Amino acid sequence: MIKHWFKTSLALTIAAVSAQANANGLAINEQSASSMGTAFAGRSSSAMDASTVFGNPAGMSKLQRPEVSGGLAVIDASTDIRNPEGVAPGTNRGDMVPFAAIPFAYWVTPINERWHAGLGVYVPFGVISDYERSFQGRYHGLESEVRVITVQPTISYRVNDRVSLGFGPTINRIDGTLTRAAPMPVGGDANIDIRGDDIGYGFNAGIMVDLTDQVTWGLTYFSKVDYTLEGRTRLSGFTPLPGLDGRYSGTLDFTSPESVDVSLTYKMDNPWTLYAGAVWTRWSRLQEIVVDNRGLAAPYEAQFGTLREEQNWSDDWAFAFGAAYQLTPEIALRTGLAFDRSPTTDADRTVRIPVGNRKIWTAGLGWNISDDLTLDVAYAYLREDTAEVTEPDYRAEYRNSAHGLATQVTWRY
Repeated sequence: MIKHWFKTSLALTIAAVSAQANANGLAINEQSASSMGTAFAGRSSSAMDASTVFGNPAGMSKLQRPEVSGGLAVIDASTDIRNPEGVAPGTNRGDMVPFAAIPFAYWVTPINERWHAGLGVYVPFGVISDYERSFQGRYHGLESEVRVITVQPTISYRVNDRVSLGFGPTINRIDGTLTRAAPMPVGGDANIDIRGDDIGYGFNAGIMVDLTDQVTWGLTYFSKVDYTLEGRTRLSGFTPLPGLDGRYSGTLDFTSPESVDVSLTYKMDNPWTLYAGAVWTRWSRLQEIVVDNRGLAAPYEAQFGTLREEQNWSDDWAFAFGAAYQLTPEIALRTGLAFDRSPTTDADRTVRIPVGNRKIWTAGLGWNISDDLTLDVAYAYLREDTAEVTEPDYRAEYRNSAHGLATQVTWRY
């Protein structure tokens, strides 16, 4: 039984996924309000503002003046748990995702006619969830908070009038907190609290090509990032067993997956612009999670020293389509539709991975207040197919939905 506590808890610190973000799996899409308006379609083939540092660093070559762009996305998610079945008594209230805010900021400046420099700060991965303490599936998860904050210095090079290249190394800090309950042999529950963090390094690279005066093609590659989370696990709410004093240290190796974003932007005769994009993510990197525990007494070291947790995720594609309508010289209206499959299935889904295939509809507005100042706002509605959770002693159907709102200000100088 103790082995089940450790294995499920520490391994799933990072396996927890984001049920509230517009991207599936661990990924978060909310790095730009201007891109959110078109459901992030055309993100790698457009350069509307400095947020192209993330979308496609090659797009910086299309920005004529120095500019600063930043904003905030907020997510209000809802979860409906249906037909629960479990061994333990408890409640199934759902709505375990707190109100979340996701900031982002970018800076780009021309160096000369061919070179641009930029900097981005954004959140590419993350999750926050918090079930009620009486949750019927509490032995598999209660509170989870995992986030990655990235700093990306970036350069771009204009090869000729039609082709640009971009590259940016990424410095990524990950930290995680997880709590859950565990049944005690003598009755009642123990409390498990796990924390860990690390810094990993990767890169983003892109190419943007004007195929014609009206059609632009772009491709962005986001590299994998390797982490080794060093942290501690604390057990409380029970009388410590011999050799198990309630605190120990643990190491968890985790690799965030690489992805490829490819898209097209078609500038029709005014006032329409059309966008289409696809993103491939190598979620199959998350086949299993290996946990190395330290500080255990000899009787427990062989049993708990190295633990493995199978995830069996699969590579997946997401697709998005969008359009923009230039209502006036100052105001652009945007809309988009995206389809994103879950990287997990009913056979492997847990209370920490209660996501299904999703559809996202978005609408947005860009307002050029002046030649120097632009305001972008966007709204998104996300709806998932029913997803079945199958734990050894808990089963339920999850239906997730979310509303998102983002705003962004761009200043050119």
